[in-house]
Amino acid sequence: MTASSVPNTPANSLQGARLRLAALDVDRDLAPMAAWSQDSEFLRLLQTNVARHWSLAELRKDLEDEHLFDERGPAGYFFGIRALADDRLLGTLDLMIPAWAHRDAWIGIALGQRSDWNQGYGSEAMRLLLRFAFADLNLFRVTLSVFGYNPRAIHTYEKLGFVHEGRQRERLRRDNQRHDLLLMGLLRSEWQTGAGAL
Repeated sequence: MTASSVPNTPANSLQGARLRLAALDVDRDLAPMAAWSQDSEFLRLLQTNVARHWSLAELRKDLEDEHLFDERGPAGYFFGIRALADDRLLGTLDLMIPAWAHRDAWIGIALGQRSDWNQGYGSEAMRLLLRFAFADLNLFRVTLSVFGYNPRAIHTYEKLGFVHEGRQRERLRRDNQRHDLLLMGLLRSEWQTGAGAL
């Protein structure tokens, strides 16, 4: 791989202009993460399950069961999104690689506090994660799912170069209405030439 094939790869590829991606700190990060679960809108944007608050003990067990703190195994990467200004935890990102042979990963993002929504943090964090996926891990493609009732996220992913690849029609039920689950993907070649590259 030549230097020209990897757009703008700095010495610290996990840091951007306003934030950085870092390992979660179990002692200080569980409390804000549990607090995010008190906002049912946050949970509705995060998962398909019925919104349910997380206790510190439940959250710790779930994260430990998934080995997100001990970095066991090469199949997944889990990051905290931290503000450079005050090192505050803004959200989380995950990248799961089901089979290295295909060089394909599933990614997801969550920004916790509503005051941090619509501030550009999600776009910057996703650009850092995409650079990590394509430049550091040498992946071929990344895939994500997004709920049809989340136009803000859909718009962000489209700006980053993601292409609509599938739709599970009326997959989700929220407030007695059915909503689609969308699948979007980004290829390495699209990232290299598109808006997703830093």
